[in-house]
Amino acid sequence: MTIRSPICAIEGHVDHGKTSILDKIRGTSVVAGEAGKITQAIGASIIPLKTVKKISGPLLEKLNLSFTIPGILFIDTPGHAAFSNLRKRGGALADVAVLVVDINEGFKPQTLEAIEILKSDKTPFVVAANKIDLVPGWTTKKGFMVQSMAEQTASVMENFEKKLYELVGKLHELGFASERFDRIEDFTKQIAIVPTSAETGEGIPELLMMIAGLAQKFLEKGLEFDLEGPARGTVLEVKEEKGLGATLDVIIYDGNLKVNDIIIIGGMDGPIVTKIRSLLEPAPLAEMRVKGKFKSVKQAFAATGVKISAPGLDEAVSGMPIRSCSKDEVDSVKEEIQKEIEEVMIETDKEGVIIRADSLGSLEALIVLLKEKGILIKSATVGQISRKDIAEAESNLEKDPLLGVVLGFNTDLLPDVADCAKSKGVKVLTNQVIYKLTEDLEKWISEKRKAIEAKELEHLVLPGKFRILPNHTFRQNNPAVVGVDVLGGKIKTGFPLMNAKGEKLTSVKAMQEEKENITTAEAGKQVAVSMEGVTVGRQIHEGDVMYVDIPEEDFKKLKKLKKYLGKGEIELLKEIASIKRDDNPVWGI
Repeated sequence: MTIRSPICAIEGHVDHGKTSILDKIRGTSVVAGEAGKITQAIGASIIPLKTVKKISGPLLEKLNLSFTIPGILFIDTPGHAAFSNLRKRGGALADVAVLVVDINEGFKPQTLEAIEILKSDKTPFVVAANKIDLVPGWTTKKGFMVQSMAEQTASVMENFEKKLYELVGKLHELGFASERFDRIEDFTKQIAIVPTSAETGEGIPELLMMIAGLAQKFLEKGLEFDLEGPARGTVLEVKEEKGLGATLDVIIYDGNLKVNDIIIIGGMDGPIVTKIRSLLEPAPLAEMRVKGKFKSVKQAFAATGVKISAPGLDEAVSGMPIRSCSKDEVDSVKEEIQKEIEEVMIETDKEGVIIRADSLGSLEALIVLLKEKGILIKSATVGQISRKDIAEAESNLEKDPLLGVVLGFNTDLLPDVADCAKSKGVKVLTNQVIYKLTEDLEKWISEKRKAIEAKELEHLVLPGKFRILPNHTFRQNNPAVVGVDVLGGKIKTGFPLMNAKGEKLTSVKAMQEEKENITTAEAGKQVAVSMEGVTVGRQIHEGDVMYVDIPEEDFKKLKKLKKYLGKGEIELLKEIASIKRDDNPVWGI
């Protein structure tokens, strides 16, 4: 067995320096001279171990490790969190990750998104506390980071340490023990935080040292692969190239790939079987993903990135698994790939939300986070949100209005779908950040639930209490009309009424305020109330306090919905229950 390079993804919030750090690593390795030559592959940069050793120098010697890894493969991907859509069976494609955080800004939404996914995949990671050159008063020093920190002024270091330990505190809240890299006591239990500056290059040697050390010490067994074995990889992007048609940018994490190999790629409508026409890598020192600057290669070994040209790739989707195989293995590999896809693509008759994502890996990441939050999923698939998704969500509405929602992660709606959703009463939520999308869903569910429950109050008899004002009898009976002072809750036309002994008497026939008809009177109002079937001086008297006679079933529902009642209404509810229980001790229980 051979040891391959560990695959390292660089993650973090937008503008916190992800690309700059990778550029600095690449730039440093080029500056390092002949030993620093890097291989640029599609969507990846391969830094050989001798380059890492040259950059990190004596730092690696302190680790006292015998290195067998050939180098580090940094994934360089466009768009949102790379490792959320770059996956292999059993977890993230990345073996290790660098979480880049602007030390001056701290944790942001995409930082939290990255941590959520790292956590769910159990991917080991190092934190790069970037932009230390922007800490007020920081002076760039030559040499390694520990020496640089020792040469800063006391006030600068005090400010720097404060910012750094804010990161430590936040990581602790999220369930991770962490410490500055040079103070780590146990790498199996603590996340290393490396202060860096992509601008000046400070901390880059230490960052490379931490990645290489972690990979060598804790990942070596998982990096073993058969050099002569069939290739296993993940589709990074599907691209149209002039003269080639549809091509695949692929990360190979196991085995090797050759021109004329049969490859099988996961597809939405079943696996795609084709034969490699050509394998392409960027020309030396060419900017990656720049069209036209490629060189042909006969073979590619893990771990690397490569462009594949082959017939029939138009239906391929990013994030899908790719395998090479012999003619005899085609059927079994197709079955294996289909099973792998079906493990992610959820479609059942059970209730749940409808979700869409731009790639298989994105979909899987979203499923993991939703399941962690206890949110049911009825259907999950790759692609743009369609009318079919809206129809499925609409069918949920009758059973559970909280499931009448479609989620789109890093994907858009097909034409006219927004109007269709609006007309059907289906909510569509889309976002390019998983963390924000799940947050938006939880917020929508909470607001929707409140609206539904609040609407239930409209159909219930609510607590109310009033006193008949002295000298305010306008008519004795047929109907009795009196002036009242609403003492608590609310009085509505049609509400049944009882006296302070709990005796059912009448109901509110009508109300007026300043000679205008009204249907509701709240606490503090003085209004005229007409009541059928009672006579002032017999069943009711001036000065009497009367209550809304709440039906027992309504009372039980109000207890469950009391968060929508005011403090005074809750107290009044208790008062009414107390009156009722004088006659029936178990009333409303």
